Amino acid sequence: MVLLLACGPSSEVRVYSVRGVVRDVQPELGQVVVAHEEIPGLMPAMTMNFDVADAGLLERLAPDQVIEFELEVTPKRYRILAARVRGEAFGGPEAPRLAGVVVEREPAPAFQLLDQDGRPLALAHQAGKAVLLDFVYTRCPGPCPILTGLLLDVQRQLPDAIRPRIHFLSVSLDPAHDTPAVLRDWAQARGLDLARWSLLTGSVPEVEAVLKEYGVGSVRQPGGEIDHLVVTFLIDGEGRIARRYVGLDHEPARIAADLVRVAGAGS
Repeated sequence: MVLLLACGPSSEVRVYSVRGVVRDVQPELGQVVVAHEEIPGLMPAMTMNFDVADAGLLERLAPDQVIEFELEVTPKRYRILAARVRGEAFGGPEAPRLAGVVVEREPAPAFQLLDQDGRPLALAHQAGKAVLLDFVYTRCPGPCPILTGLLLDVQRQLPDAIRPRIHFLSVSLDPAHDTPAVLRDWAQARGLDLARWSLLTGSVPEVEAVLKEYGVGSVRQPGGEIDHLVVTFLIDGEGRIARRYVGLDHEPARIAADLVRVAGAGS
């Protein structure tokens, strides 16, 4: 069931009734990972992390609970508003967990992939810059377009003087489909500034190694959907994780300010 609460170019709010199994809970991050059933009109069954604003609700949730929850969806976020425990479901398929995500102040795992022009690009090539790294895929039916839109807002808010010291990197979770040409077309359709934003792909083993190192997933479902975690990493000029942005509920101005601070510290 879906309830339309408001309408408008940027204010549309829908609330969906959803059923799923809790796979992970991280109250300090305001996040719960749920393997949810199909949400008609929104996305197929998959596993992902959701923002939860109610700390009390997070305290009541635990792995392996079967829950029915109300999911608020806007053009800029997914957020669980309420949940009711309906039972337990022990075991189940492998699912990504937030506890496995690389932590702040640790070195960012090194990698080299291909950019949207088919050129090799290594994280080390961005040494001395502040890097904002995320993981998306072009056929994503859920959070990826929202995340890219959020980071595009961040990029547009950056002062011109600091832009040469900042670079955005987006690694595809679906390298079998997301060739360099597909990534370039996808980026251009969204108005990304490819002078300061690189979209990366590679062989399936190469990309899977990066996803494993960062702890973000992914597990492919029979229908092609990819279970993954929504996490964005701010990497400083010395290659350390300066900050993690888990989920979608982050203000672009706050991320932009963090980028300016980290890029300025490296100048």
